[in-house]
Formats: sequence, structure tokens, C-alpha cells
Amino acid sequence: MSEPTDIDLDEEEFAENTLVEAIENQIASDDPPAAKATFNKLTLVGYEREEILNLMAHVLAVEIDAILEEDRAFNTEWYEAALRALPELPPEKQ
Repeated sequence: MSEPTDIDLDEEEFAENTLVEAIENQIASDDPPAAKATFNKLTLVGYEREEILNLMAHVLAVEIDAILEEDRAFNTEWYEAALRALPELPPEKQ
């Protein structure tokens, strides 16, 4: 297995930043409502903003992976349920 290159790290950082930006947009627009509700809930129980955004971005990444793998539309119902379940992370796909 090869070592990650700077390009791989740049791509990974770009993907993470893009996911976090998408989450920030969801919170700001209150769409879906579960995004803002989840952010507020985790803030109230003491999580830091960066950690909350990373947890929420992880959920979004799992859903995007599933969309690509299964060639299907975005599952809003699953996504909102997974957000509301945070800080418990959804299981990873095999």
C-alpha cells in the first residue's frame, strides 16, 4: 500500500471542507430542519462547534457514499434520523 501523497491529502481536506460547508448551509437555511435541531441539541449538551460539524458531515458522507454505491436518490428520511441519533454515528457500509 502506498503512502498518501500531498494530492491525496489535499483532496481529502477539500472533501471534508465541502461536507462541513454543506452542513453549515443546511443549518443556516434550516433545511432540513433536523440539521439545525441536531446542532442545537449537541451544543446544549456541551459539544464544540467544530466537533458537531464533523459529526454531521460524517453522516452526510455516509449518505453520499450510499447514493453512489446504490445508484439511488438522497434518502432524506434516513439522513434526518441519522442526524437526530447523533452523537451516535451510523454504521459504516461494508
